Amino acid sequence: MKIEHIAIWAKDVDALCGFYARYFGATVSAKYHNPRRGFTSCFLSFSDGGTRIEVMNIPELKPLASCENVTGLAHFAVSVGSREAVDLLTGRLRADGFRIMGEPRTTGDGYYESTVFDPEGNLIEISV
Repeated sequence: MKIEHIAIWAKDVDALCGFYARYFGATVSAKYHNPRRGFTSCFLSFSDGGTRIEVMNIPELKPLASCENVTGLAHFAVSVGSREAVDLLTGRLRADGFRIMGEPRTTGDGYYESTVFDPEGNLIEISV
């Protein structure tokens, strides 16, 4: 068994797909649009051929009031292969104005990681 994909609701499908393509090397699928529902989505694929991300939108989409102290998805992790790659990508995202939530560090359970918000406010853990 494996996780085939995770799905993210987004205000701007194109902008979010562009973010993952630019910073994480994702390949963006052709856009799917259901005019009856107003639903739009794209799939993001990565070079390892593993789990994909589906970025979705519907016109009546409303943001959560707060992501603190709620149940549900807390973050997802993207492995970039090395400590140096974690440091470089974190620095690149910072320089481009993205909000770094956690600086690169070794966690208590031995992972080397940083955390950053994507343009829609989803928390990404960048790890080795």
